[in-house]
Amino acid sequence: MHYSARVTSILADLAVRVRRLREERKWSRADLAKRSGLSVRFLARIESGAGNVSVLRLAELATALGTTPDALVRPEPVRRRIVTLVGMRGAGKSTVGPLLARRLGVPFLEVETAIFEVSGLPLDQLFELHGEAYYRRLERETLARIVAASGPAVVAAAGGVVNDSETWRMLLESSTVVWLRARPEDHWGRVIAQGDRRPMADNPDAMAELRAMLAAREPLYRQAHHAVETNGKTPEEIAREIASKLDAAD
Repeated sequence: MHYSARVTSILADLAVRVRRLREERKWSRADLAKRSGLSVRFLARIESGAGNVSVLRLAELATALGTTPDALVRPEPVRRRIVTLVGMRGAGKSTVGPLLARRLGVPFLEVETAIFEVSGLPLDQLFELHGEAYYRRLERETLARIVAASGPAVVAAAGGVVNDSETWRMLLESSTVVWLRARPEDHWGRVIAQGDRRPMADNPDAMAELRAMLAAREPLYRQAHHAVETNGKTPEEIAREIASKLDAAD
């Protein structure tokens, strides 16, 4: 690796770990500044990946966080290559995904956005014009490209990804799959809160259909490597819990 790229990589790993450890302790940057002797402004630079800290300051920072300088800058394990978030619409994938990606220091990718970029059609129009089989093929091809790219990322998959056995098997074999588990009422409420009234439009049986769909998919979702209960938790808490599960599995 080129020297400047290596430095950037070390600073990115440092940023991810300092932010994660600080947030796990529920400290503000001002709290960490008091404990470490570093300024709030410099800590902000460190957490953005731009703070080139001296060895002495690194040691002070590590002591304040209850760890070692080596642990703060050690490269992340390569095997956590791709983390795929799954769950039905309203599970929180699009909200939790960017927070988790920021915590892990990797890009966030949304499969539905990638499919729109390829097809030029929103999801509902794609289904209406070409049908589910066509969409599932695009979904499989899109996820295969993401997996083949070999770069670490957090990926938000569509809720029905489990309906295609080939795609689902590929995700389970090629990524760490995390199921964001929620009750039907949670799914419903979050979608409505986003301003989308389609689930209830002219359909008095919408909630019953949602319950049936979740019940049908749940045995497949349970095959995920990790499951995180989202009820009553903030997106930040969910992202933190996922990161802890990934750390424990390393």
